[in-house]
Amino acid sequence: MSILKTCAFAITTLVLVTAIAGCKNDDSKNGSSKSGGVKPTVLSTFPASDAVNVAINTNIIARFSEAMDDATLTPANFTVQGPGTTSVVGTVSYDALNHSADFLPTSSLPASTLFTATLSTAVKDANGDSLASVYSWSFTTGTTSDSSAPVVTAVNPADLSTSVSINQNVTATFSEQMDSATLNSVSFTLMDGAASIPGEVLCPGTTATFNPTGNLPAGVTITARITTAAKDLANNPLFADYVWSFQTGTTVSNGPAAVNLGTAANYTILAKSTVTTTGATAVTGDVGLSPAAASFFTGFGETLDASGEFSTSSSVPGGRMYAATYAPPTPSIMTTAVLDMQTAYDDANGRLLPDELNLGAGNIQGMNLAPGLYKWDTGVSIPSSVTLTGGANDVWIFQIAQDLTVGNGAIVTLAGALPKNIFWQVAGQVTLGTTSDFKGVILCKTQIVMETNSVMLGRALAQTAVTLDATAITEP
Repeated sequence: MSILKTCAFAITTLVLVTAIAGCKNDDSKNGSSKSGGVKPTVLSTFPASDAVNVAINTNIIARFSEAMDDATLTPANFTVQGPGTTSVVGTVSYDALNHSADFLPTSSLPASTLFTATLSTAVKDANGDSLASVYSWSFTTGTTSDSSAPVVTAVNPADLSTSVSINQNVTATFSEQMDSATLNSVSFTLMDGAASIPGEVLCPGTTATFNPTGNLPAGVTITARITTAAKDLANNPLFADYVWSFQTGTTVSNGPAAVNLGTAANYTILAKSTVTTTGATAVTGDVGLSPAAASFFTGFGETLDASGEFSTSSSVPGGRMYAATYAPPTPSIMTTAVLDMQTAYDDANGRLLPDELNLGAGNIQGMNLAPGLYKWDTGVSIPSSVTLTGGANDVWIFQIAQDLTVGNGAIVTLAGALPKNIFWQVAGQVTLGTTSDFKGVILCKTQIVMETNSVMLGRALAQTAVTLDATAITEP
């Protein structure tokens, strides 16, 4: 049970009533609901809404929040139109493991054309509950086909890792969204010598997860392999088999595998567009900015080093500030760091089998959370407190589909947990209220705002901006 609380049971003379509020629902690991009456939602699409320069030979994907009735996923209920109201001819298939519907056009899409994909309310989940409303999104094609082979950009455990926990899943992150039907226990394998390790593979986007049936063998070298049977959504296979190995230990850790930050772990703050501060801010560690120029550091009063490769600031005592416009090799180093940040975000976002789904309807006030993977289809709020209880090697990943809002004076308390093992993956904006005390690594798709006198022990990694106001942030 991921939440450290017990369930109460009340027995009357005639009726046995089980009070299950707050207890873990095992079906949440699959993101499914067996209660009936819960409307399915669309979690993600490919191409994304408003995407441009989309390859003309792509498939169109919709991923759902739960198991669906594949009989309702037909070309009549999942349509693609363009140009105008012209219907694209194609077939629809359903990937039950990943809860994904795949519209495969019969031929390449017209170039430089706006298309609209639509899911009708005739689309239903496995319980017979339909979408609450028609779901549509649009994208625009480019002028070329995608003929590039996908590339494995990160794996977890990393190649040649040692003392890997025996209850760990194994993941591989790709350079682009993959065809989930081609990632399975045949194309993604784990081997203990000549012995195959059983498990299932899920890949709802750019990250494939091998979930072993049981614990991994202890104290052995395991070889992981992804073959050229793995393909992207334009039917391009890997150029060659991707192989790596790692050695297991003997211990069991709680929670999912940690997110590999790559070179993004070299920065306390990393952003793409701006890093701004007002007041007496103190950042312990380095600050990075790319592809934006150094002029988008605001309020730091930085001084360029004689090498031209970095600057310093009284607001970053003992640390350095790096930007894309500084002297080589800084630009290439920053480009790699930002790509690693994006890969880490995709990894955290792509993790499957949540231990808790939509816990507290997004309000986790006062809760005591054990290690695990937590997922919300909404935003999350912490009005005044939350506690994370576990050990030094345990991991928490919080997948948040909208904003994360931490109230004024709110405190994230760690009981045995370490900030480096806590990952807040946020698709919306993160706001840390005035005088709040926050812990963990923030992987934010948009902006991170730390309000007046807020403090943070962790990393602020944002794909747009980081804004500080007399705050203190310290690397873990």
